[in-house]
Amino acid sequence: MSQMTENAGRLDAVAPAIELIGISKAFGPVQANKDISMTVAKGAIHGIVGENGAGKSTLMSILYGFYKADSGSVKINGVPTTINDSHDAIAAGIGMVHQHFMLVDNFTVLENVVLGAEEGATLGPSLRKARKELKRLADEYELDVDPDALIEDISVGFQQRVEILKALYRQAEILILDEPTGVLTPDEADHLFRILRNLKEQGKTIVIITHKLREIMDVTDSVSVMRRGEMTKTIATASTSPEDLAEAMVGRRVLLEVNKSPAQVGETVMQVKDLSVTDMHGVKRLKNVSFELKRGEILGIAGVAGNGQSELLEVISGIGAASAGEVLMHGEAIDISRHANAGLRRQRGIGHVPEDRHQRGLVMPFMTWENTAFGYHNEPEYSGRFGLANQKSMKQDAREKMERFDIRPPIPQLVASSFSGGNQQKIVLAREIERNPDLLLIGQPTRGVDIGAIEFIHQQIVNLRDSGKAILLVSVELDEIQALSDRILVMFDGVIQGERLPEDTNESELGLLMAGVDPEAKQ
Repeated sequence: MSQMTENAGRLDAVAPAIELIGISKAFGPVQANKDISMTVAKGAIHGIVGENGAGKSTLMSILYGFYKADSGSVKINGVPTTINDSHDAIAAGIGMVHQHFMLVDNFTVLENVVLGAEEGATLGPSLRKARKELKRLADEYELDVDPDALIEDISVGFQQRVEILKALYRQAEILILDEPTGVLTPDEADHLFRILRNLKEQGKTIVIITHKLREIMDVTDSVSVMRRGEMTKTIATASTSPEDLAEAMVGRRVLLEVNKSPAQVGETVMQVKDLSVTDMHGVKRLKNVSFELKRGEILGIAGVAGNGQSELLEVISGIGAASAGEVLMHGEAIDISRHANAGLRRQRGIGHVPEDRHQRGLVMPFMTWENTAFGYHNEPEYSGRFGLANQKSMKQDAREKMERFDIRPPIPQLVASSFSGGNQQKIVLAREIERNPDLLLIGQPTRGVDIGAIEFIHQQIVNLRDSGKAILLVSVELDEIQALSDRILVMFDGVIQGERLPEDTNESELGLLMAGVDPEAKQ
């Protein structure tokens, strides 16, 4: 008996943390996962990459119990494990940090950690236990966060730490992170990687779903590539390269740098003069912001999220109101009061790709042909008899847009929520770019988008610039700002902290400006 126990112990010591065997999952006609097998070694950081819609999140949602596989099996630490729901996953030592955090904004950090894991009839003992455990976890893994802070009052980076703490508090030995740096600044991403390495040193197993190949190369031990629902390869990270991974993901060679010629700048399209915004709490979000944007140029706005970029886009697009200043389009003032109308902006030749495609870019339960027409549904080509919408025309137009923008699957009758993040983004871009606007406002154009779609989206933006249009680009991705912009403005605390040309600056200098430090002013 003791010999059997010893042999079982040896088996457990060498068994992989995760084994997925022949996993398949379909949603109606869409085969999200097809006969996938994957092994993740215990105590490793394993990456999963692939285009949007490749089936990465579906596969991990099966492992976490959000979905049930149509066929296949799962082993955790060498033991066959049935995972019907997230409770089974947690009991098996699996935790998941989703791309969109599952936190209650008006609860404290401590309350969010305890929520769903309360012990006993009263909350007090659970909170006291959690406070003590959070202190230990924070010290051990560099996960410092104020337990009494409200979620709505802390940064996105700290909210992500809370999600990791929730999983660790529930005894997770396997941690799944879905697009973990999609909303983080470069410094926050670097800190996350330190946390992940600390977790690995303590024997935790980590799976990262990401489209950012630099992150895969920096932090993972091994990587699996998925394409169109199938697993195409698994390889040691040290034995591959970003170029090889990109080709495996997309099925062709991918241009990892933006290919654009020098800007041919024309006359001024938009002027922003002393623009200020004060929010409902009396806090100034924009403070006397002024700049110009010309035909044939991409003006990039860099900055850590929450420093006024969102308010700037909202005022110019007609969603929000300014408290002072003015915005001129072709020399004529546009309404920036609370009576502003986003529909009138479109008539003035202003297109808008919002930062949050779910909240402001799409109506998720509506079909694609409806979403590709929203905002322009009163245009003559969409009008039928007796003032009714011409649905046939809308569907044909959507079909053509989906083909030109490679939106998959190309089915106009599918609701927006059925598409992957990258394809949802291309639906919004197709709607706005195809209207040929004089000025296009773009917020976070490739957030949560895979490498193949990033290449496509970047090229569409450059093509629009080359056709003589003006583009205002807001992104927290510094490499994206540097690659696409002809000029860069950096915002900090509601003001323009500095202006740079991409060829005359670097990530370090831009990072200082984003933190409110002007290197030139120090000299």
